[in-house]
Amino acid sequence: MIDARTTTVVLVEGISDKSAVEALAERRGRDLAAEGVRLVAMGGATNIGTYLGRFGPSGSDLRLAGLCDAGEEEDFRRALERAGLGSGLGRDDLEALGFFVCVADLEDELIRALGTDAVERVIEAEGELGSFRTLQKQPVWRGRRTHDQLRRFMGSGGGRKIRYSALLVAALDLDRVPRPLDLLLSHL
Repeated sequence: MIDARTTTVVLVEGISDKSAVEALAERRGRDLAAEGVRLVAMGGATNIGTYLGRFGPSGSDLRLAGLCDAGEEEDFRRALERAGLGSGLGRDDLEALGFFVCVADLEDELIRALGTDAVERVIEAEGELGSFRTLQKQPVWRGRRTHDQLRRFMGSGGGRKIRYSALLVAALDLDRVPRPLDLLLSHL
């Protein structure tokens, strides 16, 4: 909820991204709400223009930051430029504005940071290792890298991506936080 105490709005693609940022902030002992930071899950990167209009220079004129997947970087770049936050923006410019890009997506970043064995332990602790093994046996996934299988597993099933984003952050060694997530939280 955006209220009078809000000074910064962090725009993320979805609820799983919001959950991961919240989990990392909590692990680092930060109360983002008390700091005036509100996380907004936009329901997809293509909604960035709407949210920039609402909270950016032509709207509430709040401090902005964000996180997106590499595939949506161009959507973010164009929307930031249309909102008057720069022109000819490159990745470094996005980061200077507080917008950070995940290689592939946040799940990919978390899986790489943890390693596949650790992610499988998290899945096992949730009682879903059998379901993951079933996915691995499917013809389309058989023989593929475990990393790719884990990304697919996280993206399948009702709410799995949302549930696992916080669990994977909880399992992280705080010295191995994925760069975009680490930089975003440091920026706030």
